[in-house]
Amino acid sequence: MTTMVPGLPPYPGQQGMLPPMIGPALPTSGEPGWTVWSRRVWPIAPLASAPRRLLMIAMVAGLIGTAVWRPSVLSIGYLVVGTMVFAAVYGTAERRPTRTECAGIGLTLALLAVPAVLAAEWLGVLCIVAAWIVGWCTLFGGRTWTAVFAGPFLPWGLPARVGGWVRRGVPNRAGVANPGRIAVVIGLTVVLVVVFGALFASADAAFAHFVGNLVPAFDGGEAIARVVVFGIVASFVLGGAYLTRFPPRLDAMAPSPMKPVPRWEWALPLGVLDALFIAFVVVQAAVLFGGHTHVLETEGLTYAEYARQGFWQLLWVSTLTLLVLAVVIRVAGRADAGDRRVLRALVGVLCATSVVVVISAIHRMWLYQQAYGFSTDRVMVVTIELWLGAVFLLVAATGIRMSGRWLPHAVLVAGVVALLGLAALNPERLVADRNIDRFEQTGALDAEYLSGLSSDIDPALHRLPAHIRACVRSDGPDSDPWYEFNLSRSRADRPVVTDLPEYCSEYWSYDYR
Repeated sequence: MTTMVPGLPPYPGQQGMLPPMIGPALPTSGEPGWTVWSRRVWPIAPLASAPRRLLMIAMVAGLIGTAVWRPSVLSIGYLVVGTMVFAAVYGTAERRPTRTECAGIGLTLALLAVPAVLAAEWLGVLCIVAAWIVGWCTLFGGRTWTAVFAGPFLPWGLPARVGGWVRRGVPNRAGVANPGRIAVVIGLTVVLVVVFGALFASADAAFAHFVGNLVPAFDGGEAIARVVVFGIVASFVLGGAYLTRFPPRLDAMAPSPMKPVPRWEWALPLGVLDALFIAFVVVQAAVLFGGHTHVLETEGLTYAEYARQGFWQLLWVSTLTLLVLAVVIRVAGRADAGDRRVLRALVGVLCATSVVVVISAIHRMWLYQQAYGFSTDRVMVVTIELWLGAVFLLVAATGIRMSGRWLPHAVLVAGVVALLGLAALNPERLVADRNIDRFEQTGALDAEYLSGLSSDIDPALHRLPAHIRACVRSDGPDSDPWYEFNLSRSRADRPVVTDLPEYCSEYWSYDYR
């Protein structure tokens, strides 16, 4: 039966029939279900709403975060907030975390534990940044390099999705208190606590001392900061919970495989590059492994130049190697057994020669530190070199089965393990110990450099004579409230040293290159 619709022109070829329906039209901007993301990468559920239990948990987590977390202070607050966020996210999820997610959670919390134990600000910041990367990569998922690089940046786009999801979960039925009345009740409660708490504190000194240690001090700026912290912690909980329910498919954004090129087109440049690397290692053996003899026999070459030359050499070789390998892996054919054998051989040689340069750079830096002493920068350089050496070995390992799906996560985990290993060494105390060893052997000490380090070095300073220890400037031990607890600062007992004795001048002019 044919249906005629008044006012519609006849469909070509079939008089009076409607055109076939292809499907519902996609929502436009502003309509439910609209998203800037491709539905292949991150589909949206326009009618989904956040569970009310989750909203309450997010509010509680935000309130706890305002009490225990000060983002500007390295303290146990980072670990408490991280644990609380993961517990809230996966405790309310509709599934259990996978083994990969469990590993990511463990690494993230291990990184966040460093600010609670050590007081070195540079190391704490590195661990916090690494925890951000690992934590969000755990929640966003994905196995490709695209997912690893994109995951840490996508949280800035979460509010646009989470906002509507949360709004649809806010109770709006009759008989449920509206947000305005909830705010009034909370405000009245706070006023009663403040008024009666102040009266009790003024009536009893012991109670006032107890309240002063328990309750954070607030002023106008602090109140604003606490509101911001509340929003950050609640957003972490809500964003993480959204991702466990509606995860994106970041691997779908990865570039599609390229068409393999003929063997000679990639094997020839890679083989020539291998020959160049081998020639460099052989011809420059004296430079790579000459050590003290090479430095002393080379006119105008200092230990500083020797070590820095090796480090920059390592960075250039590492960048070149990884870039070349990335290109070769994309264009080299692996369907033929001959292609696989050639690829394994050429990539293996390139990785092996790069590892030789890594060993050389570490050797150079060791000689540098023997000559001029240890510093945190030099210890960090050695850590980076060790991590890059591990990356080369991992890349070489992918050639065994010609599969590198595990490589992005392995490289990320290797970096985290290197950073946690550095934290386990307590680098600032290690530096202080080695420089005090040098003082005991030569009498040379850079007290100015030691004065710029954190309370992590206090146990090492007890090895110095009292009159020399007085040359290391200190503002005295910190007295932190409970919510800013840090193990290193709590154990610090360095006396206040502001005015240095005159004899300290020789220890403040040491050539610490």
